[in-house]
Amino acid sequence: MKKILIVPSFLMALAAPAFSEPLFNGKDLTGWAPKGADVWTFEKDVLTGKSNSKKQGSVLWSEAKFKDFTLDLDFRFSGDVDSGVFLRTENDQIQIGTSRSLKRDMTGSPYIGTIGKYPVEAHDVKSLLKEGEWNHFSITAKGGHYVVLLNGKQVLDYTSDTAAKEGPIGLQVHPGVDMMIEFKNVDLVKG
Repeated sequence: MKKILIVPSFLMALAAPAFSEPLFNGKDLTGWAPKGADVWTFEKDVLTGKSNSKKQGSVLWSEAKFKDFTLDLDFRFSGDVDSGVFLRTENDQIQIGTSRSLKRDMTGSPYIGTIGKYPVEAHDVKSLLKEGEWNHFSITAKGGHYVVLLNGKQVLDYTSDTAAKEGPIGLQVHPGVDMMIEFKNVDLVKG
């Protein structure tokens, strides 16, 4: 005689794996809006931010807002670049590339606008970051607690006192820099 196990639906929901959702539709910038210069293009599954001749800055913001999430994305750059990922607000950012103020690479480090500095520095980035090649970021934001993995290795565990509870995600082209950065496979898991 076979035994049948009946599992309540609420327990099934708890056991269900979290699914990521792409934040770009694969064709264009639908669902995103630039604040600043129009320097963003989407072609062949790659989002490119390239400074214009005036070196004006721009942040490409998602129209959707998020609370707790894990954001996975691939990025590529070469040379001098100052970019980053804004987490729910323009105040809290995870840096990609060279800090204008510190004049050195601060990839993976949080820049907090209200204090005007990097309160901590990501570790092991120099050995992990592959300039000119695709790199993978996994950024988990649970409230103000940020954990960042670069190419599969944790480089940051930081808690921000200034984190917004909910907001969009932004991708940056810094003003005053002649730069280009590319993003692809931009996916998000809520919760």
